Amino acid sequence: MDSEPVPSFPREAFRRQDETPDAQFYHFPRFVTHIDEGAIAAVTQLYRDYLPAGGVLLDLMSSWVSHLPAEIAYSRVVGLGMNAQELRANPRLADYVVQDLNQNPQLPFESAAFDGAMVCVSIDYLTKPVEVLRELARVLKPDAPLIITFSNRYFPSKAIAAWHTLDDRGHLALVQQYLRAAGGWHAIELLDRSPRPRITDPLFAVIGRASGPAKTR
Repeated sequence: MDSEPVPSFPREAFRRQDETPDAQFYHFPRFVTHIDEGAIAAVTQLYRDYLPAGGVLLDLMSSWVSHLPAEIAYSRVVGLGMNAQELRANPRLADYVVQDLNQNPQLPFESAAFDGAMVCVSIDYLTKPVEVLRELARVLKPDAPLIITFSNRYFPSKAIAAWHTLDDRGHLALVQQYLRAAGGWHAIELLDRSPRPRITDPLFAVIGRASGPAKTR
């Protein structure tokens, strides 16, 4: 049994330079990639390593590309993001939901609906990350993996204050604390999957597995 205290976070940690509604910021589609080819390849390899082939997946904070391995088939991939045009253009999505998680962190899915989930280079924009990760633990099947990836590139005006104050190792520790505060996660891994030699964008990952109903109390 984990005897460590559950992390808590000051409200100031989630303030942002630009507090205008996110719907305005994401109103226009951005058909670009936010990390370079080397980092994208590292994301794809993580998905290849951890996500179950043939499974039902949730691509949270999704966009026009999901970086899933082209050679692996999944029974269904559902995206949730901020821009409908981007989501419609994503060839891997069977369905999508447009939702601002900073306004409403509750996920519109049944419990234990997914075999895996991913959050790609977006965790730094969440102002209610604990609530979102608690919901992810609910909608994943027991032992299903969640892959959270990030680099050192982001929109500064929309990233939370805490992200600005930390380095790469601090970001890994912060996301781990999110999962611990949310509850419902085990087997948490902190990974540096940056391409070597590091001549491209770095790539870091926090991976957790949903504990299932018996372990979320």
